[in-house]
Amino acid sequence: MFFHNDKTMHENLIRSLSAASAAIPVTPFLSSFSKYVVFPGFVDVHVHLREPGYFYKERMETGTMAAAAGGYTRVMSMPNLSPVPDSLEHLKVQTDIIERDARIFVHPYGSITKEQKGEALSDMEAMAPFVAGFSDDGRGVQSDDMMRAAMTEAKRLGKIIVAHCEDNSLLHGGYIHDGAYAKAHGHRGISSESEYKQIERDLALSKEIGCAYHVCHISTKESVEIIRKAKAEGVDVTCETAPHYLILDDSCLEEDGRFKMNPPLRSAEDRKALVEGLIDGTIDMIATDHAPHSLEEKSRGLEKSMMGIVGIETAFACLYTYLVKPGTVPLDRVIDALCVRPRERFSLPFADEYCVFDLESEYEIDPEKFISLGRATPFKGHRVFGKCVLTAIDGRIVYQNSDYNTEEK
Repeated sequence: MFFHNDKTMHENLIRSLSAASAAIPVTPFLSSFSKYVVFPGFVDVHVHLREPGYFYKERMETGTMAAAAGGYTRVMSMPNLSPVPDSLEHLKVQTDIIERDARIFVHPYGSITKEQKGEALSDMEAMAPFVAGFSDDGRGVQSDDMMRAAMTEAKRLGKIIVAHCEDNSLLHGGYIHDGAYAKAHGHRGISSESEYKQIERDLALSKEIGCAYHVCHISTKESVEIIRKAKAEGVDVTCETAPHYLILDDSCLEEDGRFKMNPPLRSAEDRKALVEGLIDGTIDMIATDHAPHSLEEKSRGLEKSMMGIVGIETAFACLYTYLVKPGTVPLDRVIDALCVRPRERFSLPFADEYCVFDLESEYEIDPEKFISLGRATPFKGHRVFGKCVLTAIDGRIVYQNSDYNTEEK
């Protein structure tokens, strides 16, 4: 479905979407004349909404409003919260906030281990009916035996393990990629091996146990190849990467906390492998890893700033501008990664959820205009195409861009 650049057509679009009752087709119809394009609502399988516990970084309301402004109708919230959702009691603290304040659908993860400490399993059985899967995101599960036990229990419960893969023994105090920029500027580097070695371990366990397994935010060429091989061998694995890993590399780094995230921006060779993995389907999904922090926490430079950037409001525009418009990645592959494969993997409905984008609108990314409380983005100042006009769920508009307000004044 597409709509031309016509005021009357635009007004009809707003009216028809607000009263819509049928689901939007998964693949939009596009032409060289299209301006307003309707997509299924995006799904982000990796966001940090920070409530409960860290409301000064983000609130459920602001995080989900920001997601709606980016075209998202469903997000999955990571468990690095306080309290950690490691029991039904602790999970309920979060779900009560979701029920009260969320503007879109939020599917929480339960933690794999108690307090994400990697020492004992969480109460996975009690939480299973209420969570999208289990993750200790932010922390890799270091013990082989603990991950084996987690996968065994997840398989019994019919749930997926969603893994942040990081071998702490290989970090050596690093905080950016162990590449040319780190060496030239005297920074301690994070090796690629710290990521892909733990992926190798987990894939072997997944193959042994038969557990459904999803890898968070892959960033290295080795990770792509290892997962590609595992899929060919029939391992039940999917994975994601993020827009910044597909578009930027460590040559783009600046001495600024808005370029610090975990995993870090890798080499140009890694970025190329990620793009190839997206095109051939090895990389199933694009997730933002939206990770807001306070201004003070992100103002300490590359070494001392906290890990994490925001990106849920700008993800589509960056992907469209830097990958689709140049002809590098087909638009339908990007939409598949944002809409279709997340729903298939996590058994989410193809419901009456959609977003509308103006593909011809060019604008500069200005973090001060974000709805999210987070402001740290490596795309600050970039000029991009693709502005979200509105996002709707079940015929109800959950976000409408004020630039496209057609109501009479």
